[in-house]
Amino acid sequence: MANYNRVILAGNLTRDPELRHIPSGQPVVHFGVAVNRNFITQTGEKKEEVSFIPIIVWGKQAESCNKYLSKGSPVLLEGRIQQRSWVTTSGEKRSVLEVVADRVQFLGRRDAHEGYGDEYQETNKSDMGYPPSYEDDKGDDVPF
Repeated sequence: MANYNRVILAGNLTRDPELRHIPSGQPVVHFGVAVNRNFITQTGEKKEEVSFIPIIVWGKQAESCNKYLSKGSPVLLEGRIQQRSWVTTSGEKRSVLEVVADRVQFLGRRDAHEGYGDEYQETNKSDMGYPPSYEDDKGDDVPF
């Protein structure tokens, strides 16, 4: 039987990205994403669950995440689940389940790209992982 490890998440950053470089110089960024799930209980009560998921992004995409994302930014990401274990300096065993994202799409902000600065306006959205926009299409055909 073949194994498959793939996850797709849409949520909002819980904190600003933290960029670091490993000894080889490769950039890596860490941030958290909050993912909400709305549901109705058997009694008809509306409920919401929030999951807080640690995210890791490597390479050039890590630098873009650090530059253009901040706490509250909505993102769509795709990657794999990874478990890491370590021993603290006090001898305690710790582990974490996290997502190593290989695709991060910036979904924009409710307040029209506030915080992206003037540089955002000059950057091609497709270079930053944005999906193609159909807003400028004057035709009546729906692309899907």
